[in-house]
Amino acid sequence: MSGAPVIRPASRADLPDIQRIYAHHVLTGLASFEETAPDLAEMTRRYEALTEAGFPYLAAELEGRVVGYSYCGPYRPRPAYRFSVENSVYLAPEAARKGIGRLLLTALIERATALGKRQMVAVIGDSANHASIGLHESVGFRRVGTIEGAGFKHGRWVDSVLMQRALGPGLTQPPTS
Repeated sequence: MSGAPVIRPASRADLPDIQRIYAHHVLTGLASFEETAPDLAEMTRRYEALTEAGFPYLAAELEGRVVGYSYCGPYRPRPAYRFSVENSVYLAPEAARKGIGRLLLTALIERATALGKRQMVAVIGDSANHASIGLHESVGFRRVGTIEGAGFKHGRWVDSVLMQRALGPGLTQPPTS
């Protein structure tokens, strides 16, 4: 892979690549606690739910192909959480360790901040997921906790690592709306 990746809003046309990328992580890794990869119809439903609600959903394109994606959505459904979002970033295996994850996450932070969100939370599968933990730390997230053995996948107990980053003025000012 050569050239510079383009980070842009994801479209419905990107969803087959996004589904393929996510399916790889569901089936082979611990980043997601899903055990069965969602089909294209389910990934489309999830994409539409987030984008119709106004949340950013981004794609990383390299040499005309989607090699990664990121999005954020509600951290929790209750109204008091409306200024907090939870993020996700997934890369195709061949796109790992090329700075694409950082580009996606940085762009996602910018868009969530522009929406008036104040906190971004990452729920990272597996304490040994050093790549994801390091990616989040590199853009200002800090570890705020670990839920030990939160899931059981691929024959072992898996932790959830909680990381958090303030957006905009964070906690220093009340929201304007």
